[in-house]
Amino acid sequence: MARTRLYRNGTLALEDFPVEDISEYITDPDAAVWLDLCAPGPADFAMISEEFGLHELAVEDARHDHQRPKLDHYRTHAFVSAYSVSTDPDSGLLTTHEISVFVTKTALITIRNDDSFDIEQVVARWDNNPDLAKHGVGFLLYGLLDVIVDGHFAAVQTLDDRIEEVEDLLFEDSRAQIDSVQRRSYELRKSLTRLRRVVIPMREVVNSLLRRDLHIVNEPLMPYYQDVYDHVLRATEWTESLRDMVTSIMETNLTVQGNRMNLIMKKVTSWASIIAVPTAVTGFYGQNVPYPGFSTEWGFVESTAAIVILSAILYVSFKRKDWI
Repeated sequence: MARTRLYRNGTLALEDFPVEDISEYITDPDAAVWLDLCAPGPADFAMISEEFGLHELAVEDARHDHQRPKLDHYRTHAFVSAYSVSTDPDSGLLTTHEISVFVTKTALITIRNDDSFDIEQVVARWDNNPDLAKHGVGFLLYGLLDVIVDGHFAAVQTLDDRIEEVEDLLFEDSRAQIDSVQRRSYELRKSLTRLRRVVIPMREVVNSLLRRDLHIVNEPLMPYYQDVYDHVLRATEWTESLRDMVTSIMETNLTVQGNRMNLIMKKVTSWASIIAVPTAVTGFYGQNVPYPGFSTEWGFVESTAAIVILSAILYVSFKRKDWI
């Protein structure tokens, strides 16, 4: 699937025109062409490589999945690899969607492996800022990066909300709640680790785009890219903070479980001490030798009274110490 747009002198001139017509527009210095390819095949890569004069290494990176977010600069174009993210609002499970971008003087080519990334958000961002369209390809790239980084920010917010929910369950006594804290903490840590791999390299990508020697971002667009860079930094710092919070939750959960175990052992030991009293007394009086009160009624009463009194003393003592 392919989608196209043509901007000329800051105005949307054509949309969804045939890919074969691109060669007629990319030589126009006043034009900015956008080509989006979803799940492209070998023929599509061969076409854009020949049409736009793309470097074979950049095309190879676009063809293979799981690239690191980066910006590569070649003589006639730049290559950007980035990831959009989405999160499950209930579980906080994070999913990444890779997108490759070729940036030339008059064209922006986006490559998506599937339709998981909603390109309509990018189109809407462009349509909502028509006054910036006069800046050409830099404007198109800004709209794309802004949507991607906003997605990172939204994912961090969602994960933050899920972490707060786990914190509320941390001191619950229910076995189901304890298991939920352990499972969800682990899932959130995995999501944050995955998000960190995506967000942190974006600092270098956006910061490199701000370099004036690349001539991708002109002076009027600098404040907009600076705003994107600020969002990247905030998302990065927030992600690192949440990773520390999840680690703290997992450590606190282990501490709470240890304290509960100590309390249980303390109670069991206290009751065992109480039970040991009648065991000791009856064991003593069960000797097969004569002793004071042997074979007498008052001996039985005395041993029973010793059991009751000593057990009561231990119970009251343990109760005062909150051991029972």
